Amino acid sequence: MAQVLVTGGSGFVGAHTVVRLIDAGHSVRTTVRSLRRVDDVRAMVARPGAALTFVEADLAADTGWARAVDGCEYVLHVASPFPAGEPSDADEVIAPARDGALRVLRAAHAAGTRRTVLTSSFAAIGYGTTLTRPYDESDWTDPTDDLPAYIRSKAIAERAAWDYAAAAGVELAVINPTGIFGPILGPDYSTSIGLVQAMLNGAMPTVPRASFGVVDVRDVADAHIRAMTAPDAAGKRFLCTSEATDDPFAGAQCSYLEIAHILRRRFPERADRLPAGEAPGPEAPAKAYRIERIRTVLGWKPRSAEEAVVATAKSLLALAV
Repeated sequence: MAQVLVTGGSGFVGAHTVVRLIDAGHSVRTTVRSLRRVDDVRAMVARPGAALTFVEADLAADTGWARAVDGCEYVLHVASPFPAGEPSDADEVIAPARDGALRVLRAAHAAGTRRTVLTSSFAAIGYGTTLTRPYDESDWTDPTDDLPAYIRSKAIAERAAWDYAAAAGVELAVINPTGIFGPILGPDYSTSIGLVQAMLNGAMPTVPRASFGVVDVRDVADAHIRAMTAPDAAGKRFLCTSEATDDPFAGAQCSYLEIAHILRRRFPERADRLPAGEAPGPEAPAKAYRIERIRTVLGWKPRSAEEAVVATAKSLLALAV
C-alpha cells in the first residue's frame, strides 16, 4: 500500500477521501492550515489507530509543502478556497486556487511522486455557454466571461495545473464533480449540503426553477482514488456526476423541486417545513452531462442522486446541524 498526501483533510471531500484511503489500507498524510484542526479531523475520520499524519501548510504560502509531499507516492490535491460570498476582488479566490495548485504540483514533482490528482469542478467545464449537446470533458468554462469568482477560479486553476503538467512532464488527472451531496462528517461541507439543510429547516418555502447534477461525496472520493492508480487516467479530466436511469453514460439531472419531493417522501415528519413549490419566473436552461469516460476508464459506478440526497439529510438530522 502507498503513502498518499491528501490536501485539505478537514474539508468535506478531503475527509471522505482520507477515510476511503485508510479503509483501503493506505498510509495517509493530510495538510491542515493549522495543527489546531488535528483533533477535529481525527474525530471526523473516526479511524482510531489509523496511519494518519498531519502537516501544517497553507495554499497561500510555500512553507510546509516540501515536508508534506516527502515520501509520498501520490498526491490528491483536494483543498481549494471557497468564498462565503462573492468577494469584492475576484483575486481573493482566484489567486490562492491557482497558486495553491501550482505550489502542490511543484512540490510533488520535486519529490518525485508518481501522480497528482486534482479536484476541480464542473464549474471549470460548463459555464458561460449553453450547449445543445451534453457537456463532457472536452468543454471548458471561459474565465474571461462575466462569471462569479469561484467559477472562474476553478477554470483558471485547472488550466494552470494542466499547463504546468505539460511543461514539467508530470502525471496529472483531474476530477470534475457537479453538486456534491452525501453524509457530512463535520462542520465543513459543500453549499449543496446547505441547500438540503435549508429545506429541512423550513428556510426555503419555494425553490428556483432549475436543475443540476448531483453526486455523492463518497463517490467523488472513490473517483480520486481510482484516478490515482488507473493506468489510463493520467492526462485526463473526469466529469463526475450520478448517472441517468436509462443510460449509464448519461449524467442525471435533478431539480430543486425533485430534491424537495425526495425529502418529503423519505422524511414525512418534515413535510410541513419543506418547499411547497417552485418560485415564479422562467426556468433556467438545464445542462446535460456525458460520463462515459469516468465509467469506462476508471470503472466508476456512482450512487443515485436520491441516495446522495437522503444520505445528506440523514447525516444533518443525526448531527442536529
